[in-house]
Amino acid sequence: MPDEMSSLPARAAGQGAPALPLATLRDCFALLVAGPAPLALDGALVAGLPDRLVALDELRDMLLARSCPPATRDAAWAVVVRCSRRRGGAWTVGAAGMALPALRAVASRLGGHGYLDPADVQAEVLTGFLAALATARLDLPRIAVRLRWAAYRAGLALLTQALETPHPDPDLFHTRAVAQPWAGGPDDILAGAVADGVLTVAEAGVIAATRLADVPVSAWAACHATPRRAAYRLRDRAERRLIDYLAGPVRTGRAPRLPADEPPPPPQQRAPSGPKATAVSSFRPAGAVALVEVAACG
Repeated sequence: MPDEMSSLPARAAGQGAPALPLATLRDCFALLVAGPAPLALDGALVAGLPDRLVALDELRDMLLARSCPPATRDAAWAVVVRCSRRRGGAWTVGAAGMALPALRAVASRLGGHGYLDPADVQAEVLTGFLAALATARLDLPRIAVRLRWAAYRAGLALLTQALETPHPDPDLFHTRAVAQPWAGGPDDILAGAVADGVLTVAEAGVIAATRLADVPVSAWAACHATPRRAAYRLRDRAERRLIDYLAGPVRTGRAPRLPADEPPPPPQQRAPSGPKATAVSSFRPAGAVALVEVAACG
């Protein structure tokens, strides 16, 4: 059966990044409803459904039809949600797969604003849906609508946080690099901020990865065992200080100093190679500073 999610793109080949969350969900859901024994609901449990096993992709299409009575829609969703809560696993993926058209619409609407990576928007939307799937009241009407709004509110909270946080202007990086002879580029500027005690290595790392190397915040957070929201807060706080640092008076021709509580790295420290390289800061004796951050993390 055709799936309107088939047009949802995965990440472009060669970027070394994982597929977008909703694309992964689409593929998992397709596996669950494929073959001779698809994940299915017993239609006899819900008045208005055929008296047979109904595969979840077929059930989704039935419930989305304008002719479907609201009572049938709510009763079917209540059964699916209860199966998810009792059995977990495939039924949770199945419930999310049934909501894919709504989740896609929410992520698309929210993803058109702000500076968020589509992967982060989709991940937050899906997280909001799954949280509501486990807690939504089933004795109230419009179950699917309330699950959709929970997904929307989760994504909107992330978008609001991003829009309310000032972001460093790339021109400030360029201006600083030109005015400061020892600074060679954005990475060097970030490492200089670390040396001056403005940022920690972790803060500079998350900015370098997510702003300069286009690594999704969710991917950086996963690689550093950090909750996604905590990673956003870490970056937001760091960027507020970085903006003041970049806009402040320029220091001339001196080697940056290490923070008092951070020992210098060993001599001739080299940046690790490969897609799973971790953040390293290397302070050169001549005064130039380089910060190497992961370009991909998965």
